[in-house]
Amino acid sequence: MQLTAPATSRTGTRDADGMAVASFILGLLGLLVLNLFLGPIAIVLASVALWRGTARRGRAYLGLGLGVADLVVLLAFMQADSTVSWSF
Repeated sequence: MQLTAPATSRTGTRDADGMAVASFILGLLGLLVLNLFLGPIAIVLASVALWRGTARRGRAYLGLGLGVADLVVLLAFMQADSTVSWSF
């Protein structure tokens, strides 16, 4: 007896679409706060979404680009402040 329906390819595509949108949102949010954490997460989510064949390839590429931009902004702030991390 099977209690749940078997996973179909549509379920996998829908999951990949959700990952593409999440990577876009996290990448955009990472430009404002927590870019050290949100940037790499956006990059990983976008990469997995593209690997799984998302229908929202544009969002995944935007999430990938924004994740990289998060890390570039972090590096620029660290260079401007001449520190490895933020000082409190």
